[in-house]
Amino acid sequence: MEHREPRFASAVERECARLFDHLGVAWEYEPATFVLERDEQGRVREAFTPDFFLPELNTYLEITTMRQALVTRKQRKVRRLQQLRPDVRVKLFARRDVERLVACHAITLDATAA
Repeated sequence: MEHREPRFASAVERECARLFDHLGVAWEYEPATFVLERDEQGRVREAFTPDFFLPELNTYLEITTMRQALVTRKQRKVRRLQQLRPDVRVKLFARRDVERLVACHAITLDATAA
């Protein structure tokens, strides 16, 4: 499935999109933002925008990096979203998960992706 490549925040996200394309999995990049917290005036204090939405699976996917501080923050946001919106399916996907899928399917992706 052909997409005009969006401006990805990381090479890992780009790898993941190419993997989805290779496998024929429909995807949307950052299609929704969920408010996690508002201040007393109703302004958004914290929000969460998952990296991908997989419409055929009705699931949002957040890609993590190897930096533990970012992983921990994303895990907290995923938990908070699940508390506020149990109807929204969201999964955390680590770089190693992307690498395993690539290896499993013998896919050659961008060797320069960091």
